[in-house]
Amino acid sequence: MSLRFAVPEDLDRICEVEAACFPAGEAAPREVLAERLKACAGSCWLLEDGEVLAALINGMPTDEKDLLDGMYRSTGCYRENGRWMMIFGVDTAPAYRRRGCAARLMKRVIADAKAGGRAGVVLTCKERLIPYYERFGFRNEGLSASTHGGETWYQMRLTF
Repeated sequence: MSLRFAVPEDLDRICEVEAACFPAGEAAPREVLAERLKACAGSCWLLEDGEVLAALINGMPTDEKDLLDGMYRSTGCYRENGRWMMIFGVDTAPAYRRRGCAARLMKRVIADAKAGGRAGVVLTCKERLIPYYERFGFRNEGLSASTHGGETWYQMRLTF
C-alpha cells in the first residue's frame, strides 16, 4: 500500500469512500470536498492499494483552536501555516476495515502536523471512538460545540 496527498483528480474516488463511511447528513458533499482539494493542498492523505482507495483522512490547518461546524462547509478558516490541523474525516473503505489502514494514515497525519510546526491535531468523534483516538495520544475534551449532521460529538485534541 502507498500513501500520498490527494489531488483534484482523486475527487470521484474520495466521494465514493466518503459516502460509504458516513450517513448523508455527515458526509461531506462533493462540492465541499472539491473546494478542500483545491484550497487545502496537502491536507488530504490517501492510502491506496494499487488503484483502489483504501482509506483517507481529510482536514485543514487553521489558527482556530476548536473544530467549528462552519469548517465542514467552507475553507474560510484555512491558514496554510495554521497552528492546528483539524481533521474532518477518517474514512476507510468497507473492504479495508480492521486492517490498520486508518491507524497508518493517522500516524502519518500526526507526523506531518508535527513536522510542519503545528501545535497539534484536533478532531471530533462519536463516544464509541474515544478510546480509539486516545491510543494515538488524543485527549477527550468533552462534548464538542459541533452538532454536525445532528449528532453528538466529542472533541479530541493531540497537543505536541
